[in-house]
Amino acid sequence: MPDPALVDLEMVRRAAADLAGVVRATPSHRSDTLTRITGREVWLKPEHLQRTGSFKIRGASHHIRHLPADGRPVIAASAGNHAQGVALAAALAGRAATVLMPESAPLPKVEATRSYGAEVRLVGSVVDDTLAAAQAEAAARGSHLVPPFDDPLVIAGQGTVGLEVATEARDVEAVLVPVGGGGLLAGTAVALRALRPEVRIVGVEAAGAAAVRASLAAGHPVTLEQVDTIADGIALKSPSARTLAHIEALVDDVVTVTDEEIARTLVLLLERGKAVVEPAGVVGLAALLAGRVPGTGPALAVLSGGNVDPLLLAKLIEHGLAAAGRFVRVRVVAQDRPGALARITGAIAALGLNVLTVDHLRAAARVGVDEVEVVLTLETRDPDQRQEVVDRLRADGHRVELLA
Repeated sequence: MPDPALVDLEMVRRAAADLAGVVRATPSHRSDTLTRITGREVWLKPEHLQRTGSFKIRGASHHIRHLPADGRPVIAASAGNHAQGVALAAALAGRAATVLMPESAPLPKVEATRSYGAEVRLVGSVVDDTLAAAQAEAAARGSHLVPPFDDPLVIAGQGTVGLEVATEARDVEAVLVPVGGGGLLAGTAVALRALRPEVRIVGVEAAGAAAVRASLAAGHPVTLEQVDTIADGIALKSPSARTLAHIEALVDDVVTVTDEEIARTLVLLLERGKAVVEPAGVVGLAALLAGRVPGTGPALAVLSGGNVDPLLLAKLIEHGLAAAGRFVRVRVVAQDRPGALARITGAIAALGLNVLTVDHLRAAARVGVDEVEVVLTLETRDPDQRQEVVDRLRADGHRVELLA
């Protein structure tokens, strides 16, 4: 089977003209804080501030704009960002929209999609099942299926991100783009390779969903047996042949980041950047912070989306703080005598630490009759102070185990 034809710069420019007045300007900006942290100039493209909270409105709107003027409704399958993009794009085009979402979709994303006027139904346990249901319904009812990435119009629409980056950050040497199905990376690469051929284009995947790297190594689209990452927005099992062809032809490298690196970056953006960005949206910056991109010159990371469930955000903040060494959980076994707990907390206070939680257990399975188990959660400044806590408590004669 021949490779699909690649989208070209003219198609991206036509998409930009079509999207005028639909998408919001998200000007790239230099981050002084991240520049200091990394030692190289860092720019950010804040697509998390885009309408519907992600870049997806670009491709969805461009695709829907080019549908036949037959008044037929559109249908899409998505766990979140594509769903919202299609819902708003359809409303702006005056078309009815049905969006199928997996049963596990977070309630805030379901309600946000409904708020844009789409009919939302929960179908299937995973997105693959949801997409199959949407394809079957489109065929049965004659609805137009709006694909999330495997479509030249969608790729051209997403490519307008690269068109903007090329003019907003003229001195950058590297551009880092999140990649799941590959539509954003493919489109961005089309624009940048044509307008800024000297720029290094790097796709970034979650290590637990590295389908593009596996596909590049195999020379054809590979379907992973499973994906496991907190970055649900890019947790896809396979790219398409179309997006893979673009990546092979135009992208310099694809790298991965761990969930711990993603969580740390999310917390850093919250604390220092005052920005709420979803896990999938921070992977480019995470790769830069982790030193996965060679060079010392200016680099730009696309923050692709900011749609994160508040309950998940709370868990991610805790995970990120733990990964950054900002709190520690320790299990301490001490002699069950009056004042034992006071001595433990006194040692912690002497280190200038705050106790967040304390569990005091006399009947724990792993302690002797005359012993007591104390599990504490403490605020710490950095990973070094975690070890300082352990050393201090052991010096006082306690058995100590790090739990997190």
